[in-house]
Amino acid sequence: MDASAEHKMVAVPPGQVMLSDRRTQSSWVVELAPYQLSAYPITQALYAQITDRRPSAAQGDRLPVDGVSWWDAVQFCNALSQRDGLSPAYHFQADGEGIEWDASADGYRLPTEAEWEHACRAGTTGPRYGPLDEIAWYRGNSNERIREVGRKQPNPLGLYDMLGNVWEWCWDVYDAEVYGSYRVLRGGGWFDEHWSCRASVRRRSHPTFRVDDVGFRIARSVAR
Repeated sequence: MDASAEHKMVAVPPGQVMLSDRRTQSSWVVELAPYQLSAYPITQALYAQITDRRPSAAQGDRLPVDGVSWWDAVQFCNALSQRDGLSPAYHFQADGEGIEWDASADGYRLPTEAEWEHACRAGTTGPRYGPLDEIAWYRGNSNERIREVGRKQPNPLGLYDMLGNVWEWCWDVYDAEVYGSYRVLRGGGWFDEHWSCRASVRRRSHPTFRVDDVGFRIARSVAR
């Protein structure tokens, strides 16, 4: 897989997705414009090419990058945008703590959790877009280690590893009133049981934490 393939972007059609939270027993509907999402989680090779860093516990060019914080992920998005001649999506405030998303920018960014779930489902209605062993690396088949991207079947949109392998950072704050700045993670990982690898499952982590089963993929807004 060459570098251009590593962040191949897939067109995701507009639509509507219902999100739900088990803790609060709440659900809400989100309307989505068309956007693009990378076909694979960001690989270690591409991350190293852009940042000169290899933070992952297990090393391999085609393994998903892991051990990256939410802040690492948004900084990567801006750096890749600059390399590709696109407008950075994120503006960092002088104190280093704040961040603004420029929704008009054509550069790379993290998906919202609504975009993530809409893309993961790809028009399917069950908890997963296919039989788990065929589409995902999870505790039941991973031998408890991270795996190369693209080795399982993609979903109907051509997106690989949406479930399993690594959890993926999303843009959204999980629940500001209860968890402060914690951000949303989606998708399940190589160490998780089958029930965590479902399109609707939400996890959270502090934006500075770096964990060995957490990575990310990138999105782009589409001009309308």
